[in-house]
Amino acid sequence: MSLKIFFMGTPDFAVPILKTLYQSSHKIMGVYTQPPKKKNRGQKTSLSSIHKYSEENNIPVRFPETLNTQTELEHFRKEKPDIVVVVAYGKILPTEILNLENIIFINIHASLLPKWRGAAPIQRAIMNCDKETGISIMKIVPKLDAGPIYIQSKIKISKETNYEELSNQMSNLGAKLTLEVLDLIENNKANLTFQNENEATYAKKIDKTESKIDWNFDAKTIIAKINALYPNPGCWFYLKGSRVKIIKAVEVKLKGNPGEIINDKFAIGCSLNAIQILELKKEGKNKMAASEFLRGNKLEPGNNINNV
Repeated sequence: MSLKIFFMGTPDFAVPILKTLYQSSHKIMGVYTQPPKKKNRGQKTSLSSIHKYSEENNIPVRFPETLNTQTELEHFRKEKPDIVVVVAYGKILPTEILNLENIIFINIHASLLPKWRGAAPIQRAIMNCDKETGISIMKIVPKLDAGPIYIQSKIKISKETNYEELSNQMSNLGAKLTLEVLDLIENNKANLTFQNENEATYAKKIDKTESKIDWNFDAKTIIAKINALYPNPGCWFYLKGSRVKIIKAVEVKLKGNPGEIINDKFAIGCSLNAIQILELKKEGKNKMAASEFLRGNKLEPGNNINNV
């Protein structure tokens, strides 16, 4: 027996999960995603990753500005899905929709709830130097990411792990676990575990102002932020009036004042230890190895990077 599913999601992270469901025995009746946005100087309309995948596979797509309308409520009533699967959709589901009878609403969340509820759980876990994270699949309730949990699975985070790598791992894990949960629900074997509210933490949305590097932090914290914000928005500093985005760097045990250029290999001092830049991208240029960049940009050890 297959379940009738509404899928609600928006970014790249949600695509492998939708793809897995689409290729399963279950029936995707329709998809909800964020409305198209105008981007860049040409103001070209840009579809979400989920919108593109749905159109390519002839899956009906809806992209309302709000779900708080009688039209959307009636659409749910008319189509009568068995399950609504939500993955980084970006909108809160109205209580009127959540209260519809005979529909189960589940959310695939990229953290080990109740830790890192909210908008940026993957980035915040890396920035916090967490040793592990994971996927939680929960029943949706009106309070943000607070519903009881069907299933969880852990993933290790190393000091080299960046957002792009971790997001891909978690998305693929989420796809696998979603099928497992649907099988449990279908066979009336699903058990729910309530979250401990006292352990809840929140992953607020990433603000672009966070991406500028402050050399007064220790090297470990700066490396974690570089990894957490790769590839977008990326961590950067000013050099000779231009932004330089750090793609990859490592912590080195060298001493120097915060922002001080310590050697000719692009090691920069932090409040504790230093970071060695390995790969970077100058504004308007392609990314390159630090060694290649230094061949055309001589930096004098002892100078502060903010004054070059």
